[in-house]
Amino acid sequence: MRKIILIIALVLVSNTLFAQSVFDKFDNQDDITTIIVNKKMFTMLSKVDAKDKQSQQYINLIKKLDNLKVFVTANDKKSDDMKAVADKYVKSVGLEELMRINEKGKTVRIYVKSGATESQVKELLMFIEGSGKEESVLMSLTGNFDLDELSALTDKMNLPGGAELKKAGKK
Repeated sequence: MRKIILIIALVLVSNTLFAQSVFDKFDNQDDITTIIVNKKMFTMLSKVDAKDKQSQQYINLIKKLDNLKVFVTANDKKSDDMKAVADKYVKSVGLEELMRINEKGKTVRIYVKSGATESQVKELLMFIEGSGKEESVLMSLTGNFDLDELSALTDKMNLPGGAELKKAGKK
């Protein structure tokens, strides 16, 4: 019985470690702009005193977030690598496609892992595949949040892909 519990614990820990480190290979690479916000920063931001209703909504969302990673590149080779890693990750953790947009040479794919309710999301992965001079964007977000709240936050933080997330929130 102890062996079974130990094996289950190791599998769960290895899945968690994989999820946290699969995209880290893109950090500190030339030609890739990286934005990483960890739980500690979200905790610090949630302690800001909100004066109005809109600010309070952002703070309530921030409390629900654990990790945000955004990688942006205009380098075709690095973009292909990011796409391959994202595709492999989607299959390995069982994310489901929320939506796909093909517009003006850009392909946007948004995947989610659902939370406790239908509107809640535990994990969101977005990949925007640019073409030509368009940048490619890989964004990973974990926590327990609502998709509608998230699109408002990406607008406020001026993160790449905010418009695409707004479309997904309306879906």
